[in-house]
Amino acid sequence: MEKRASGTRRNTTHDWASTVDHGHLERIRRNPDLFAPGGLPHLVLEVLAYAADEAECAEGGGRCRVTLHPDGSLTVADDGRGTDTRLDDRGEPVRKPVMATKDLRFFDRPEAQRLPDGHPRRGMSTVAALSSRLTHTNRRLDGAWTQRYAHGVPVTGLVPIPHDGTTGTTVDFRPVAPLPAAVAPLTDTLARCGTVWPHLVLDVHDRRTR
Repeated sequence: MEKRASGTRRNTTHDWASTVDHGHLERIRRNPDLFAPGGLPHLVLEVLAYAADEAECAEGGGRCRVTLHPDGSLTVADDGRGTDTRLDDRGEPVRKPVMATKDLRFFDRPEAQRLPDGHPRRGMSTVAALSSRLTHTNRRLDGAWTQRYAHGVPVTGLVPIPHDGTTGTTVDFRPVAPLPAAVAPLTDTLARCGTVWPHLVLDVHDRRTR
């Protein structure tokens, strides 16, 4: 299942040499208190941080919708450029391994960016490793794909989907249970995002049973 991207582009955020780092994922799974401090709200912020990166680069900023589902899963969808994708030696698309390998900018870096909850950013792989299921849907100008993961490990390859002319990234995930107890309601945590990420406009839709 693992593919290697062709070309000699420098690794700036992730190592393209391998699509899965099993040791890295297992370390996260063994230490949820360390990698998901404050539980679910922190995982949502890890996803939103990538949307905020895109919004900061976009003229006019960007938007992101967070949907809370009754089964405990969440969907985070932004309107950015989509996750970087390259072609392997056979000409098949390989997406940047954001879910299953470490983010070289943040993971185990003492100077890592702080998220709105005050905890260090470590990367999307923390979300994938601590989710029983996760679907990553990617829309770029040159095509659209989706891929499913279980506890951070891909269970499908990139599956092409119809290109609708839009771009963006959608992450639908269901966190494992139990996670560390949340120190604040998720909605309160999201409300603080605007002061940290002023370029990102958040829409929150709570479909959970009240």
